Amino acid sequence: MTFTHRRALAVVPVISLLVWSVAATAAHGSELATGHPGPMSGIIHARGASHANTKSPNLVYHGGPVASSGTVVKAIFWGQRWADSSFVGDKFSGIDSFYSSVGGSSYMGTNGEYTDSSGHVSTAVTYGGHLVDTTAAPTHAPQTSAILDEVARMIPKPVPNGYYPVYVDTPRGHTNYCAWHTYGTANGVVVQFGFFFNLDGDPGCDPEDSSGAHSQGTAALGNVSGHELSEMATDSHIDAWYDSSGAENADKCAWTFGAKDLRLGKTVWKIQGNWSNAAYNAGTGYAFGGSVVRGCIDGTN
Repeated sequence: MTFTHRRALAVVPVISLLVWSVAATAAHGSELATGHPGPMSGIIHARGASHANTKSPNLVYHGGPVASSGTVVKAIFWGQRWADSSFVGDKFSGIDSFYSSVGGSSYMGTNGEYTDSSGHVSTAVTYGGHLVDTTAAPTHAPQTSAILDEVARMIPKPVPNGYYPVYVDTPRGHTNYCAWHTYGTANGVVVQFGFFFNLDGDPGCDPEDSSGAHSQGTAALGNVSGHELSEMATDSHIDAWYDSSGAENADKCAWTFGAKDLRLGKTVWKIQGNWSNAAYNAGTGYAFGGSVVRGCIDGTN
């Protein structure tokens, strides 16, 4: 994959889902977001897009923070089409169920070996529901600062271990990636956030989930949501765990899948795996495409 940022997911109770529909009447985000956001990281390139070598061996710790105290997630849906129930379909319910059930799962357990300097990392995720902003979202690939501004507008009191994924109604178009994550300061607090295009009918970002558990677009969002959540947990500020080519744990297993779908609570998802140093060292990993993908695990194998 092409990386522009390096020199160039304990069980906790899930709180009740709280779904908000709000108008973005707060001050413009640029007045709320302070400092410069980090660069795009964990860029999920579309199938077939040009990318750098991610086959270098193990991840190395570079001293930065990981999700050592668990992650508090509140999703943001941004764009005028989120007011249209026919467009929304099962996206709200699907993303809500994903984040509500992923904490402490075997999937998040694939991130458990990547600790901070004190030996801490948490696979806990507490979901606070989603927010809806029906103002116009960017019509093209946004700068990280535009997404940080949106987080600052919508989250007046963020928390340091907060992760705020922003789902826009904008299709990917000719952009060669599906999603990314980074960090920045919003309303005086350093937070983690992600960005996700609308992936309806997008073959380049489609995990080709045949389970029928979700619509195509929601299944695609679930897969890339798992990718970015895992990387946020193990490389929160883009200075923790990555390999010699700059690839994070989910990057190294992008568009490869184990033989079994992942069950999260009452829902089933087709989610890509994550790189495990331990699995690579042991010569193990899941089977995909007729051979073992050494080092890639998904919690089902």
